[in-house]
Amino acid sequence: MAKEKTLRRHPHAREKMGTFTVLLGIGSPDRQSFREVEALVDTGATFTCVPEDLLRELGHLPLGSERFEMADGRIVERELTEAPVRIDGKTRTTTCIFGDEGSTALLGTVTLEQFLLAPDPVHQELVSVRGLAMMAGRVKTD
Repeated sequence: MAKEKTLRRHPHAREKMGTFTVLLGIGSPDRQSFREVEALVDTGATFTCVPEDLLRELGHLPLGSERFEMADGRIVERELTEAPVRIDGKTRTTTCIFGDEGSTALLGTVTLEQFLLAPDPVHQELVSVRGLAMMAGRVKTD
């Protein structure tokens, strides 16, 4: 399958194979203002994670909390919100975790899938992918 479009990695991205960062815009709830952040592309993270201080500065409040397993095996509870995220000029509302203040933002798999993007670890960039709308069988309509 040919690549339709690629989004280049952030110029200061880490040079380690398979690990790279991209620039994201995180928006206020009314989408009137966006703040650009460098986010680590993390296919091991379910949701996008944004430092708590940034989410609160933009006016986001927690909508609930859930338990998550960390890379080291610890289970932690984190607050969640729905936030506008902008990647390459497109904006989608996605679930974001309130991360520790000053922590690195993470771009998680749910957000990647919402934007129909996948990581290319060799070229350290995000690539456009075709969405799937498959059914197990044909749906009969009258």
